[in-house]
Amino acid sequence: IIILTAASFPPSSSPPVSARGCCSYSTLKAWLPILSWLPKYNLRWLQMDLLAGLTVGLTTVPQALAYAEVAGLPVQYGLYSAFMGGFIYTLLGTSKDVTLGPTAIMSLLCFSVVGGQPHRAVLLSLLCGLIQAVMALLRLGFLLDFISYPVIKGFTCAAAVTIGFGQVKNILGLKGIPQQFFLEVYYTFYKIPEARTGDVVLGLLCLTLLVMLMFMKTSLGSDDGPTSYRVTRKIVWAVATMRNALIVVAASLVAFSWDVSGHHVFTITGKTTQGSPTVQIVTVRSTGQGLAMIPFMGLLESIAIAKSFASQNDYRINANQELLAIGVTNIMGSFVSAYPVTGSFGRTAVNSQTGVCTPAGGIITSAIVLLSLAFLMPAFYYIPKASLAAVIICAVAPMVDYRIVTKMWRISKLDLFPFIVTFLMSFWEVQYGIIGGVAVSGVLLLYNTARPQIKVTGRNVLVMELNNGLSFPATEYLSHVIHTQALQVSPPRSVVLDCLHVSVIDFTVISELRDLLRQFKLRDVRLVFSRLQPSVLEMLLAADLQDFRYTDSVDAALQMESHSLLDD
Repeated sequence: IIILTAASFPPSSSPPVSARGCCSYSTLKAWLPILSWLPKYNLRWLQMDLLAGLTVGLTTVPQALAYAEVAGLPVQYGLYSAFMGGFIYTLLGTSKDVTLGPTAIMSLLCFSVVGGQPHRAVLLSLLCGLIQAVMALLRLGFLLDFISYPVIKGFTCAAAVTIGFGQVKNILGLKGIPQQFFLEVYYTFYKIPEARTGDVVLGLLCLTLLVMLMFMKTSLGSDDGPTSYRVTRKIVWAVATMRNALIVVAASLVAFSWDVSGHHVFTITGKTTQGSPTVQIVTVRSTGQGLAMIPFMGLLESIAIAKSFASQNDYRINANQELLAIGVTNIMGSFVSAYPVTGSFGRTAVNSQTGVCTPAGGIITSAIVLLSLAFLMPAFYYIPKASLAAVIICAVAPMVDYRIVTKMWRISKLDLFPFIVTFLMSFWEVQYGIIGGVAVSGVLLLYNTARPQIKVTGRNVLVMELNNGLSFPATEYLSHVIHTQALQVSPPRSVVLDCLHVSVIDFTVISELRDLLRQFKLRDVRLVFSRLQPSVLEMLLAADLQDFRYTDSVDAALQMESHSLLDD
């Protein structure tokens, strides 16, 4: 296996540089985004990152255990997969919110490929990471620019609904619920009579407290006022900011007190295998079709999440750098028995809602996972699943942006198609929703290319104004408009083609224009080009078109045709 180093490739945003330029501090910052925010790190950021890292860590541990079971692996493999992302992403990531680790989607895909065999899952992580890292080093992140905003919003809304409803079974204390969304909805309602009273009461209480604390934080006034008011405000702010961690800890204490008294009324995380992972060398064997699906699904999911939270929190990400971060995470994770990971929507939402300021919050999360493996596993035994479900539901609920539908309807109705396709298909499978949305967006993009807007004015001499570039998909449509409007009428009419907005042209279009010029000459009328861009004019002159005429303005072209008609 050949591993390419990042230093061998300059960032795509930079022009070709010398060997000396490759070693500059700006180039180093491009490859290590930590250098951009670490010099500005302050005490407030540290406080917020500690809170967020602690909260996400308390959410990550039981989730990782559950996702390992989904992948058909021993539960400790979920924790093996949950800590490497925090360390790597702090160095290489460009989003303050994203957390890398095991997810439900990747766990299901992993199970479908490796069939619950740990050594194959670890190998799959290595190979996926290599593919993803090479894509990043070859600067192929631009391919993900084809994920449009409606697709991202459709994915975000559907994922929030899917994840949020997926936690209802934990609020109700139900077991044996399928993973597929529609079956999950059916069996959740079907099994409501089997709900555990303790889980329902605790889950609803946690939800109520979280909502109350969230509203308390948003309703806080300014920091002006007497000392007692400022102190009270800071206490309320601290409690509301730490709400996720406080609720989980409090719920765990409640579960512990009931359990030691002999009343097992809550569904808790339970006992897991203790011990840290050992570093091992991965041997290469076949993994089947996993290499054709899992790396790209992981990239799509992670980049869509990163773009979504970047838009929500007003910052930008670097797609190529995100690819590198997830690729290196999977490569390094394979040496500590991890299976493939990607960005987690639920934990990223918790991270963002808790107020994380930098990717350094992932270090705290990773440290908690490592401590859990080595020492603290008994402390997580009593975490009620209902409390974790309440935290996740409150975190993803704000991501259901129902107002986006009315905005798109008012501004651009066509954009509703990729949004609706993504939203609906994501309930079948999230990755299919993204693929379906991208496909619909691509069709709309190709349709606009193949059907450029052509404004036709005039009577004896037609002026056709092209509002888009001309490329080969538009050739047939342009020829059809010119034939029906000018050449197939009686008598035939000359045409002035206003090309002010045409900045792109290709060989197919030029070939069609040559034929059109011949058709105009046979009918004793003219096709005149007006306001050509220099690059387009250069290509047309190079083509040496017979009877090619062009002017600098539409008026000049009309005057030319008027004189021609008078002469005739």
